[in-house]
Amino acid sequence: MAIDAYGNTLSSTATTATTSSSTTNPNSVLGKDDFLKLLLLELKYQDPTAPMDSEKILSQTSQLATLESAENTNKALAELAASLASSAQYAGIAAIGKIADTGSNAITLTDGETSDFEIYFPSDVTSGNVNIIDVNGKVLKTMPIGATSSGVAQYSWDGTDDTGAKLKEGTYYAESTYTKTDGTSATSRVGLYPIESIKFDSGKTYAKLGSSYIDFSTIKEITAQ
Repeated sequence: MAIDAYGNTLSSTATTATTSSSTTNPNSVLGKDDFLKLLLLELKYQDPTAPMDSEKILSQTSQLATLESAENTNKALAELAASLASSAQYAGIAAIGKIADTGSNAITLTDGETSDFEIYFPSDVTSGNVNIIDVNGKVLKTMPIGATSSGVAQYSWDGTDDTGAKLKEGTYYAESTYTKTDGTSATSRVGLYPIESIKFDSGKTYAKLGSSYIDFSTIKEITAQ
């Protein structure tokens, strides 16, 4: 024989149904309604000669209020998180056309492979160089560039230095010094690109920088062109 939360006797069929339904909650998570039922059942079957202490009732009632408050807080936080995620997406859309800085001009060299990278030129280039630099700031390789239209230009480095020697695989850095059509000098580097478009995927915002999409949250700085 089994008794439900209200003190009613359950038949074997009802008991089976109750057992079956309970298996759908493998984590045995109790909500405020469940605790209220338990409190009412406890009051119903208390010993008349030794009724429940009023302080205990107040304590359990307080716990119910605390539980409900926590549930409401969790719900509000979930709604706030969704709202913030939506705001972040709109912020990404507003950044289209601006310049994003990833905070690093690093490129990777792997044995037996060339290192491909991109550099953004905000204006037309008449001449200049793309320099490969080591961690100490030493220029290892200088690659001359000719007339180049404004925009993102692609380059490929074979992993050799200016003497033709093959360098070890690892992390290097790429930047460019160039002359604009008006005769003035300027610099640019890997990691500095205009935001061409925004993509949303699995709750995350991605920005298209050059030919690649990166997580919008990894961008260090955004400035106007």
